[in-house]
Amino acid sequence: MSEQRPLLIELGTDELPVKALPGLARAFFDGVVGALEKRGITVERGDARPLYTPRRLALLLPAVAVRQPQQHSEVLGPYRNIALDADGQPTRALQGFAAKAGVDWTALETMTDAKGERFVHRAVRPGEATAALLPDVLDEAIAAMPIPKPMRWGADDFAFARPVHWLLVLLGNEVVDAEVMGVRSGRHSRGHRFMHDAPVAVDAPAAYVEALCAAKVLVDADERRARIVREVEAAAQAVGGKARIEDDNLEQVNCLVEWPVAVGCAFDPEFLAVPAEALIATMEANQKYFPVLDANGALTEHFVGIANIESRDVAEVRKGYERVIRPRFADARFFFEEDLKQGLEAMGEGLAGVTYQARLGSTADKVARVTTLVEAIAADAGVDPAQARRAAQLAKNDLQSRMVNEFPELQGIAGRHYALAAGEPAAVADAIDQAWMPRFGGDAIAPSRLGQVLAVADRLDTLAGGFAAGLKPTGNKDAFALRRNALGLARTLLEGGFDLLPHDLLQQAAALQPVALDAAGVLELTRFVYERLRGYYADAGVTPQQFDAVLGVVHDSLPDFDARLQALRQFAALPEAEALAAANKRIGNILRKVDGAIADRVDAALFAEDAERALAAAVDAAIADTDPALARRDYVAVLSRLAQLRPQVDAFFDQVMVNADDPAVRGNRQALLQRLSQRLGAVAAIEHLSG
Repeated sequence: MSEQRPLLIELGTDELPVKALPGLARAFFDGVVGALEKRGITVERGDARPLYTPRRLALLLPAVAVRQPQQHSEVLGPYRNIALDADGQPTRALQGFAAKAGVDWTALETMTDAKGERFVHRAVRPGEATAALLPDVLDEAIAAMPIPKPMRWGADDFAFARPVHWLLVLLGNEVVDAEVMGVRSGRHSRGHRFMHDAPVAVDAPAAYVEALCAAKVLVDADERRARIVREVEAAAQAVGGKARIEDDNLEQVNCLVEWPVAVGCAFDPEFLAVPAEALIATMEANQKYFPVLDANGALTEHFVGIANIESRDVAEVRKGYERVIRPRFADARFFFEEDLKQGLEAMGEGLAGVTYQARLGSTADKVARVTTLVEAIAADAGVDPAQARRAAQLAKNDLQSRMVNEFPELQGIAGRHYALAAGEPAAVADAIDQAWMPRFGGDAIAPSRLGQVLAVADRLDTLAGGFAAGLKPTGNKDAFALRRNALGLARTLLEGGFDLLPHDLLQQAAALQPVALDAAGVLELTRFVYERLRGYYADAGVTPQQFDAVLGVVHDSLPDFDARLQALRQFAALPEAEALAAANKRIGNILRKVDGAIADRVDAALFAEDAERALAAAVDAAIADTDPALARRDYVAVLSRLAQLRPQVDAFFDQVMVNADDPAVRGNRQALLQRLSQRLGAVAAIEHLSG
């Protein structure tokens, strides 16, 4: 094995875009490693991962080969009939090839392929030193990075996410000479912008993390993140509370600081009269603070800010954090109080003047359609139709509120507060909020039945209207968020246990649209909804073949779809599954080639072989045994019983010629196979499980 040394690369910049930073760091790391490996340079990365702060992208690889292995090259030349003349002397074609290779033509080798014998030049040269290749590696890695908005600076034509100020490249203890965007490499990094604004010499890659730590920079993002969590939790505990630490907020704070220091803060308790969601949104989205909750999960007047400095006057930092949040809270309180004066019902009067979609009318028109759907669904779902109607009539009114205009993420949430203030039943108020659930990937569906019904009705209208108006998603474009709405609908029907047919529901929604959606369009939309579940089930370990097997049969509802799928997963684990799936696939191929109709009944008098008699008897018995299980949707029992057919199915195909010369015998065998196939496919199209 060739000599190996650790490799350290750090690219220093102005503060990088917060949301793009983790992706940029990963791309830089993967790009360098990939470029090295493409050149045949051995890389032992161990548990190495991207290192980054707002001002730097770095990687530290524990072992990299200092040289490429020997480089073997093979260049194909002309065929013998072109390379040599009648006297066996080289033609100009061969002489030119040899000259280009830098050798006499007699030093060339020959090889034979399908077209005959040809000349070839083979050479072996020593691999280049890794240090000599690193400049190209860096250029290649940087060029491949997904820069959101490239920036130019100075008089040069360089473009990167932010201006580049320093470059550190060490292979072992030695500096590798390289240049990136006009900056030459060295062994110096830089410390914290305020607490250690000076170059930091790095003697060796292994000393990098510790050297930067001494300069008040935590370059390991995982270490920095863990420190933020520890400090925030400690600050919250100091005031008797528990910090609310959301992953997205934590990640953004982690990308804003190099040396995190928690600062406990507080606001005037009178602001707690404002809906907590508005205050939390302000703290997290606008200021990147961490709210503090009490033992019951209610918001307190405390919060935690993260400073990027160890201040000598923490009280001043605290005042600054508290001062900047007060105007935002005051605005939220003003919006809330003004909205309460107007009232939720009065807000709805403006919906008639708000265009929902040019071809689908106003938001008030959408509310009317959703109200009709809700009433139709409510009775079947065990929900009071009057409450469902009331919730639907009020569900969009808060879109006209000042609060939602300022905080769009509070749609539904604000409506719940205003409904309660207006004296609406708690169930109605909660449904107004829950109708928006799930709000994002991984979010739960509405917890109440009334909320689920309203969520279903709203998404039915959105989907039917979107398809009717020609807004179907294409590629990455989905301006009407139909994919997200379809998944929300499917999840609510499935996880809510709604024993309703999605196709029928979508047909009802389509009939209410001002733009027609024909039967084929409704079928396409139904398929679209089911397809949104493909990724949902893949996350649960369902294979594409299993999903397609269930999608390929008629099913009553999404809970029914799920029951079939779970049963199929159990069946797929049985030793008989593969053989029966292959048999059903074979049967399908046989029956597709039949010219004419296949008889509905099997005539036992036409049996000529014991194997077909045995299969017929086994199929009759299996049908009799599985009819009750199918009726009660016990699909596990159905497939377990059908697995017992394997011996008779194997014997039939081993011993019986389906396409017998006698047309009557042939037709009878086809009828038997059709009867078998229909029962094998009663739960799912199991042939999808076959290779």
